Amino acid sequence: MAFRLRKKKDMPGGLWSKCPACGKMIYSKELEQNLSVCPECSFHNTISGRKRIEITADPGTFVEQFTELQPQDRLKFVDKIPYSEKIEKAQEKTGNADACLAGTCRIGGHEVVLAVLDFTFMGGSMGEVVGEKIACAVELAGEHGVPVVLFSASGGARMHEGAISLMQMAKTCGALKTFHDGGGFSVSVMTNPTTGGVTASFASVCDLTVAEPNALIGFAGPRVIQNTIRQELPDGFQRSEFLMDKGQVDLIVERSQMRERLGVLLGYADRQEAVGNA
Repeated sequence: MAFRLRKKKDMPGGLWSKCPACGKMIYSKELEQNLSVCPECSFHNTISGRKRIEITADPGTFVEQFTELQPQDRLKFVDKIPYSEKIEKAQEKTGNADACLAGTCRIGGHEVVLAVLDFTFMGGSMGEVVGEKIACAVELAGEHGVPVVLFSASGGARMHEGAISLMQMAKTCGALKTFHDGGGFSVSVMTNPTTGGVTASFASVCDLTVAEPNALIGFAGPRVIQNTIRQELPDGFQRSEFLMDKGQVDLIVERSQMRERLGVLLGYADRQEAVGNA
């Protein structure tokens, strides 16, 4: 008696996701419903800038600003492909002009200016447009007399723009210094990963520094450091919890609680301002 073997049907792609931390296979829909946090080990996966705004700002309150700013290939930089082509591909992939989204919104009922780096756009790297948007966001907050909240997810300065990208470190820090001297309140939220020139500039100089759990935060990566100093690094090196123990991070907040906790912090700032104006 002959048996006919049925051809195995291909499983549709994207149904399952593998956690980069614990290696567990997770149903993608379940992962999305859990805000891209692994239900097994609580690893906080990187999310897009639009998704970050959706889960942070009060629903329907975000109004994007500075949309006229567009990146330019001033140096005519060519890697494997021209920088101009990389920009076009990133814009097509994400629907964003560059790696920063900024605008006004409410968080927990409090008026704020919110700026978010999008890691899906060239690794959230900081070039001319990102630096300009961060600076403009801080200045807008100063004009309106409201706090500014900055979310970081970045590999650092964008090498394709050379010294122009490095200049954004001074620009963003200068804007925050002026904002602070004028009585403004700023919150930096570091997510996985926050590295390079972003860590060395605006992400580290706000009034309050918050981080998501187990986020990689540092200037050079741990492998680069270990290969340079030829020493074993401490457990948890450059992770949120390690940096909080060393005093670089003020507070660690899980993604599911971020909007609520930011609302509480912004409420303290509002009350402090009211006392100062009394």
